[in-house]
Amino acid sequence: MDGRPVHAAALKFFWGPMDCGKSTMALQMNYNHARQGRRGLVTTRIDRSLGPQVTTRIGLAHEAIEVTDDLDLRALVRGRWADGVRVDYLICDEACFYTVEHVEQMAELVDSYDVDVFAFGLATDFRSSLFPAAQRLFELADEVARIQVEVLCWCGREGLLNARVVDGRVVREGAQVVIGDTVDTAEVRYQVLCRRHYRSGDLGPRD
Repeated sequence: MDGRPVHAAALKFFWGPMDCGKSTMALQMNYNHARQGRRGLVTTRIDRSLGPQVTTRIGLAHEAIEVTDDLDLRALVRGRWADGVRVDYLICDEACFYTVEHVEQMAELVDSYDVDVFAFGLATDFRSSLFPAAQRLFELADEVARIQVEVLCWCGREGLLNARVVDGRVVREGAQVVIGDTVDTAEVRYQVLCRRHYRSGDLGPRD
């Protein structure tokens, strides 16, 4: 219906560390496709706002569908179609927090329903281990791209890893997902570090 050949849909995963602009790119992607007359759904899970929306640190925001463990992305699309609403693509922000089953559903939407899926998220957690959903996206996606906005460690090297900081110290044990922020006043905060300083736990000079 939108001029593309049938079965041209793709699953694409865009990843990078915190602060590299993943959510900003997700909203830009949605804008670009909508501008060309395509219709899509924006989904998220555990957004920093703790609400059903995609928010960015530069102030952009967009209403979104909150992805829960029992939400079936295929049923979501089929439901919209049943209501007469066209769905050409999905924007899946914070995809690292989705379940592996959600990623399987993304692939099926592409292969069986000809719906594009654009997923955005972190690759690794605070322990530098892959999130299960991110690992499955690396395995299944038609295209995987690291977002090119450079994030720097405090030392000036490229920031690669997301450190969890509690009481001023890098912690390496605990639940995989704990909500925090990047501001110094947060009880649990996250800081992007280069590999050297992630391994040493050095958070840099403090004022």
